[in-house]
Amino acid sequence: MTTSRTFAVIPAAGMGKRMGASINKQYLQLAGMPIVARTISVFENAPCIDGILLVTPADEIPYCREHVVDAYGFRKVVDIVPGGKERQNSVMNGLRALQGRMGEHDVVLIHDGVRPLISPELLQESIAVARACDGALVAVPAKDTIKTVRDGFVIATPDRETLWQAQTPQAFRFGVIYAAHLAAEQEGFTGTDDASLIERRGGAVRIVRGDYRNIKITTPEDIVLAEAFLAGSGQNGAL
Repeated sequence: MTTSRTFAVIPAAGMGKRMGASINKQYLQLAGMPIVARTISVFENAPCIDGILLVTPADEIPYCREHVVDAYGFRKVVDIVPGGKERQNSVMNGLRALQGRMGEHDVVLIHDGVRPLISPELLQESIAVARACDGALVAVPAKDTIKTVRDGFVIATPDRETLWQAQTPQAFRFGVIYAAHLAAEQEGFTGTDDASLIERRGGAVRIVRGDYRNIKITTPEDIVLAEAFLAGSGQNGAL
């Protein structure tokens, strides 16, 4: 019997315009390391992860290889592939690049390159859930009251008990997520995240309760917050 394998696709192809920096946000320093390097290091050091595939803008591949992968000695990174126009296209590029490496029932985790505070425990739990369901979605309950608004006016107040904030990783058996991405591509559908591509096909996506510290770094304020979380956990030194 072949042992199931687990790979991670880490899209880091965003431009990060809200950061207002001269370089893309994934290469900004977070407590002495590029943000994306901190993200990769969690997967690199997790025994449950067999390989990592990075997705970056095509013209940044040499920079990423030299200043991130080689500079920090990441041995699990099997390839860096160019991103697409949208995040969904970038993820599909990553999945295509893994086709020859993964079986239908192997698990793939899709994780934002600028979400560096994910815990190894959440990786392990996501993998276990993905093996049993069509997908695993790391998420946290919404803390605030959410309003539905149209033309500047409130039209509804959804029950907060039913609302969760989606995070990453999102984990799936490879055959399931590849088929969902392929169908979306062929039908011209763009989802809000990878799990939504499973949902539209009637698949069962189960919540894995996440961590409010697992933030996506989008603005300068997020870097300050992430550094505070790292300092509090004793992980603020360069790896």
